Amino acid sequence: MDLTHADDMLPVTVIEVVRVGDAPALPTWLPRWESVAAAYLAEVGNRTGSTRTPEEYGRYLGRFLAGVDDPAMATPAQVHAFAYGPGPSGRMPSPSSVSVRLAALRGFYDFARRMRMLERNPADDVKRPRNADPTPRGLTADELKTLLAQTPTTPAGARDRAIIVTAVLTGLRRTEVLGLKAGDLEHRGGATYYRARTKGGTLRLRELPAPAVRVIAAALEARGTPLETMGADMSLFAISSHGFYKNLKAYADRAGLAHVTPHVLRHSAAKLRRDAGASIEEVGTFLGHRSLHTTSRYLARLEGERDTGWYGVAAALGVS
Repeated sequence: MDLTHADDMLPVTVIEVVRVGDAPALPTWLPRWESVAAAYLAEVGNRTGSTRTPEEYGRYLGRFLAGVDDPAMATPAQVHAFAYGPGPSGRMPSPSSVSVRLAALRGFYDFARRMRMLERNPADDVKRPRNADPTPRGLTADELKTLLAQTPTTPAGARDRAIIVTAVLTGLRRTEVLGLKAGDLEHRGGATYYRARTKGGTLRLRELPAPAVRVIAAALEARGTPLETMGADMSLFAISSHGFYKNLKAYADRAGLAHVTPHVLRHSAAKLRRDAGASIEEVGTFLGHRSLHTTSRYLARLEGERDTGWYGVAAALGVS
């Protein structure tokens, strides 16, 4: 890889230069390692198909690199202190935040090793925290109806209703749904298909359920931008991830539903498919899982585990 053009691939200033007086305090390693960081973030973006991941990794890299004398001489102790230490707010990070920080640094140093910038990755000796998997929660059909009933009869409400319905019918994650553009829809054979770059960088082409097509069309009409008038790069929903999260929380609060997040919509999608009789294999394909084992674990946590072994024990005890 030609690192000299890294800034063209991802125009992000990773390392903030601290100025003293009129002259910048430039470490001798800065230009070279800033190019390495930019090239690494470009690779992350190309691999994941996401803009959010390289932006988040870039923030962590910038903070870490600004605090070391020379990135090539960084030690596992420095990586550990950064990953597990307090952030700019002064608060200690959650296990998930520690994991993301470590992923950013481990990937960066692995990239530098592959580019022959160093021989050893200092992040390899830093262990990830033990992360307790949160129990997924899916809404029932009645709960989703109650939630949808709280969306206002305004263009913004129609948009949010379309997002919720699309998320539940497709199983897409928040960023995948909100990233859909007019050009991602394709009409063929009487059906509509969508293209979405999913987790892991996989490009997915899948039928968009007819009810989702209808609510999206209704939302665009309410906004005054019918689909046929939109450019290929125009967003179908035109709302930020944070903006939708806030709106969804407000609707859930009014509906009397607790702990509803955008990802709960994906859990709900899986739960409702399973309740409708879909097999584990079908649910796995629907969610885009790469292995049946992942889907089985996902559904076991979502549905709870059946226990039929107690029958014989209860009978033996005479408490059946």
